[in-house]
Amino acid sequence: MDRSLNCAVRTLSADLAGPPDVLEASGYLFVTPENLGSMAGIIKDFFDRSYYPALDRVTGRPYATIVCAGSDGQGATRQIDRIATGWRLRRVAEPLIVCSHAQTPQAILAPKVVPRDALDAASEIGAAMAAGLALGIW
Repeated sequence: MDRSLNCAVRTLSADLAGPPDVLEASGYLFVTPENLGSMAGIIKDFFDRSYYPALDRVTGRPYATIVCAGSDGQGATRQIDRIATGWRLRRVAEPLIVCSHAQTPQAILAPKVVPRDALDAASEIGAAMAAGLALGIW
């Protein structure tokens, strides 16, 4: 069988994504800031709108997460993993947590610049997922 190594990538904001997008996708890279130890409200809203319509319809599909946090990012990662467990998704990369170390009100509210090494790591996760999908690994 001839397999192309091309993989279409579609980037959607959580506020614009919904159940049809979840069902259409072959895999998922969930990216969110961590706010107050939780995933951002807009991605929670996405999961609230999409969870039941996709339940039992996306089993086995691959996913990975990227979280930008001021401290540890574990809360948002844990929440996404629980949802992925319910959807029976398959984690294909360890979560990437980008820690800004923003702990003061001024640092939290200040614009952030994601370091080059974190951008490179995120790019590697996306490329690995795309290659795995294109090759039929997952």
